[in-house]
This record gives sequence, structure tokens and C-alpha cells, in this order.
Amino acid sequence: MPHDRGMTLSLPEAQREFGAGVAFLNTATYGLPPRAAHEAMLAAEHDRAAGLLERCELDAAVTRSREAFARLLGVTAGRVACGPQVSYFTGLVAASLPAGTEVLVADGDFTSLLFPFAARPDLSVRSVPLERLAEHVGAGTGLVAVSAVQSADGRIAPMDELIEAARAHGARVLLDATQAAGWLALPADRVDWLVAGGYKWLLGPRGTCFLTGTREALDALPAIGAGWYAGADIWDSIYGLPLRLADGARRLDLSPAWQCWVAQAPALELLEQVGIPAIHDHDVALARRFAAGLGLPPGDSAIVSVPVPDGAADLLRRNGVIATVRAGRLRCAFHLSTTEADVDKAVGLLAPLVPAAG
Repeated sequence: MPHDRGMTLSLPEAQREFGAGVAFLNTATYGLPPRAAHEAMLAAEHDRAAGLLERCELDAAVTRSREAFARLLGVTAGRVACGPQVSYFTGLVAASLPAGTEVLVADGDFTSLLFPFAARPDLSVRSVPLERLAEHVGAGTGLVAVSAVQSADGRIAPMDELIEAARAHGARVLLDATQAAGWLALPADRVDWLVAGGYKWLLGPRGTCFLTGTREALDALPAIGAGWYAGADIWDSIYGLPLRLADGARRLDLSPAWQCWVAQAPALELLEQVGIPAIHDHDVALARRFAAGLGLPPGDSAIVSVPVPDGAADLLRRNGVIATVRAGRLRCAFHLSTTEADVDKAVGLLAPLVPAAG
């Protein structure tokens, strides 16, 4: 289970770290930065413009991010790789699979998880309904690749059933936690690989991503993106042979967009101070309040997908509520910065438009 270190910040205290002037229901697209994260990134850019960036401080931000993510997920930092995006890490998994491997995926999942496998014509990629994924795992399945929470509508994968089915048939599991890490408890110690983009529920800028997994599964990944930042001694790995990669997951690192990691570190540390259980309860309670206000059934996700007529997202934006349309429905996401007042404002605007609430 995740480490409980540093759960010292109350929800009201944490919410004061956000300064949006709108009701923001769009974390599934990008997360709002806490004040410390925003200020850290601005300070790094100021130092860059002044010619005063210090590499030791920048490298320290990557290390802080790696360690904070590890604590949130309940794994060791040596089993966490840092990169820019999900598709890079998914591509490493795809590259590691023998020709002919069956990869089982969920219908309509996010393409950063799907395309790296589909791009290999010698793999057999089979797509089935999310709710029936576990029952389709069979003796011929080599890998199950699925999002813990669906981007389009917030449905939560049946992770326990999937893991049990995969174990029973000797298949590996790749879990994309981009829409889950930061609010949902995750079985990071029970899957082979877990990848998570940092710019949504982990509240970082776009350009940060994490990979963790079992030692055996991580060792199976080819370091085909290896560069100087994957070296055993980073600043002694910038020129010449021989190959000298780091031990553990860090051999899979890509050279970081430094300013992004400067902001990611304090964002993760804020989540850590509040604690995932408290954030989960807060987020889901708001999602249920929203659903109830529109006459929709309650769910267990922090994302609610609502059928609305064209133009609903624009109407909300004009009235200070930010959400987005995905897969033809309005997608509303509720996270640490969201308040009951934000929810009630959105409900008041949407109630005349939603069939269940009309």
C-alpha cells in the first residue's frame, strides 16, 4: 500500500494553494498547478532568462519527483523511471514483446496506450469491452494493457479481476494510471508495469511521466531511448563510449524538460501531504453531488460523463465553468481544487440541458 508519510495538510488548507478564478471541472484534461508548483516553474524560467539556472537544483527536482511518486504509489524510487509521456514508456513495453504476442486491450481506450502495440504488425492486438476484459484473458494472452480509469467517461477498470485472470494464465499487466494516479489507490505492487502522465491528477505541467513495475518486468524493457540522463553517473555520461547505464529503472529515463520537473516536485509533495484516501473521498463525493444534482446515478469515479446538446461546454465557459467534451459527451472531473460551490454552479447551468434532470 502507498506510504502515509507527510499526511499533514487538510483539504481546506490544500485548496488555498490554487488560484483559478473559474469553477474548474477539467482535471481529466490538465491539472491546475498548486501555487508552489507554479511559482517554482516561473522562478526557473526567470533564472534561465537571467542565465542563472543551476543544474544541481534542476536534477534535484527530478529526484524529488521520482521519490514523491514512489511514496504515493508505495514502491521504491529505484523502480521509478522518469520520462516525458505515456507513449514512450508504452513503446518500451511494446518493443519488449516477442512476435506473435496477443495484447488484450479495452475498446475505446486512450491511443497513447494502444498505438505502440498496434504499430507492430507482428503483434495480435485484441480489443474487447472494458467490463469483460478479465473474462477474455486466456492461455494465449501475453499482455493485458488497460487504463485504470477511462479517459472518455471515467469508468474504472476491474483491476482485481484483471490481475487475478492475468496471473492465472501467465499474462503480464500494463496499467495506465494517467487518469487515476493522484486520487485513486492503485495496485502498483501487483502489476508488471504502471505508467502515469504527470500533468493531470498529479498536477504537474505537461511533459512529465512516470513508469514503475516489478524488477523483473523493468529489466525486460530495452533501453532503446537511452541517452546521457540514463547514465550511471549522469554528468559523467555525456560523452563517449562505453555504454554505462544506471541500475534499476533510471536506465529508462529520458533527458528531462527541467522546468517541468521543477514544478512537478512540489505538486506531488502537496498531494502527499493531503493523502490519497482524503483526496479520493473528496473527489468522489463531489462527483456524486454533481450526478445527484442532474438526476444521474451515483458512481465511484472522480469523472462524470454527461449527455448534453452541442454548445454546452461553450455555455459553461462563458459562465465561468470549465469542462470539455470527449466521445460526444460532456466530461466533468472533480479534484483537489474543486469545491461544492463549483459543483452547484455547474449543476445550475446544466440542469435544463441534461435529459435526466429536465
